[in-house]
Amino acid sequence: MRKGEQTKLRIIEKSAVLFNEKGYTGTTMQDIIEATGLTKGAVYRSFASKDEIAIEAFQYAGQVLWQHFSAAVEHHNTATGKILAMCDVYRDTVHNPPIQGGCPFLNTAVESDHSFPVLKDHALGAYTNMLGYIESLLVQGVNNGEFQADMNTESVASFIFSSIEGGIMASRLTQDNRHVAYAMQHIERLLSTYKAQ
Repeated sequence: MRKGEQTKLRIIEKSAVLFNEKGYTGTTMQDIIEATGLTKGAVYRSFASKDEIAIEAFQYAGQVLWQHFSAAVEHHNTATGKILAMCDVYRDTVHNPPIQGGCPFLNTAVESDHSFPVLKDHALGAYTNMLGYIESLLVQGVNNGEFQADMNTESVASFIFSSIEGGIMASRLTQDNRHVAYAMQHIERLLSTYKAQ
């Protein structure tokens, strides 16, 4: 990797954490300069604006999450096992989240709703991809005879994603992981009601 590419990656990695912890509006270019240890000129040679950094940092955070999810599901053969393994990535969201600051999907979706429309499109795309992936696991479970054929896979996928994200938010707010655990318990219970006889 060339020096310019290394510098750009360093900015993206450090900024992903900053944005996830402090928010996009709460993070300044000076914060990025200090976190990376680079000069102002070096940062601006790699990126024209904070908005450009924010978009690439969000994409990078999404890639990190997908790596965690992929590693979590690879040892499971059932749709239920894969979905619960994905949720388990956030079991210790208070002390050991996949990315410092919590879930970048949730944080970005909330903040970009009014203040950063360009990033909102990226957050929506990430949400759509994640929802589609969860639904594809449910469809696979239906096709394999794990779940009943009449499962509304879109509805169940939406519930799973919304529940775990809500659990992450509540756990981080209260500094208590039990809310993620509660969400996982109810997701597992819901999936068990769809088990094929």
